[in-house]
Amino acid sequence: MSNKRILLVEDDPNFGTVLKDYLELNDFDVTLAKDGIEGLIMFKNNDYDIAILDVMMPRKDGFSLAKDIRDKDKEIPIVFLTAKTLKEDVLKGYQVGADDYLNKPFDSEVLLYKINAILQRKKADTNENTDVIEFEIGKLHLNTNLRQLSYTNEKGEKIQIKLSPKENKLLRLLVLHKNDLMPRELALTKIWRDDNYFTSRSMDVYIAKLRKYLKADSNVEIINIHGEGFRLVVNE
Repeated sequence: MSNKRILLVEDDPNFGTVLKDYLELNDFDVTLAKDGIEGLIMFKNNDYDIAILDVMMPRKDGFSLAKDIRDKDKEIPIVFLTAKTLKEDVLKGYQVGADDYLNKPFDSEVLLYKINAILQRKKADTNENTDVIEFEIGKLHLNTNLRQLSYTNEKGEKIQIKLSPKENKLLRLLVLHKNDLMPRELALTKIWRDDNYFTSRSMDVYIAKLRKYLKADSNVEIINIHGEGFRLVVNE
């Protein structure tokens, strides 16, 4: 599979080069532009999976560039880099379509983590067919529109479990990744819209609840992939 392509627009040549090299060491193809005008030209002439834009740049700043990019592509993720920490600037960044925001100086590993989380979320959004509302999970049936998990027990009785909104979304995401890895950060950013210690612990509680519901079918289980995420295994 080909590497994901990043458009990096940064007017500090030293910082830009170091960041480009770091991202390339982590298997990204990176195009570095020195200002907003050059960044826009490169964006128009090539396809990218994500854009990382410095805010304060000569000729065309990051906000203006983001607006121009959004006019051409509504879907490409955009991450802003800035030395400014004013609330107004952060809000402006999100208003023009930012997916995330990092204040300089920042840890390159944090940026890498955010990039991967955004791309995972975008992949799930792309793969997700919003028209599909019903799923079979072994002997269980999930209706995401009704937020209902149902099955027939050994006595032939129809059992219906009403799921909470987050239980419903989490189980749907697991089903969409059935027998494959569902990355932890994907669920946290997509459902909780944040990835920190507290939301992570909250998700573990929801996973435990779903495990309890799925015990109705011994061929279905949620496996913890240490440090990575979860896997909904359905032995059919």
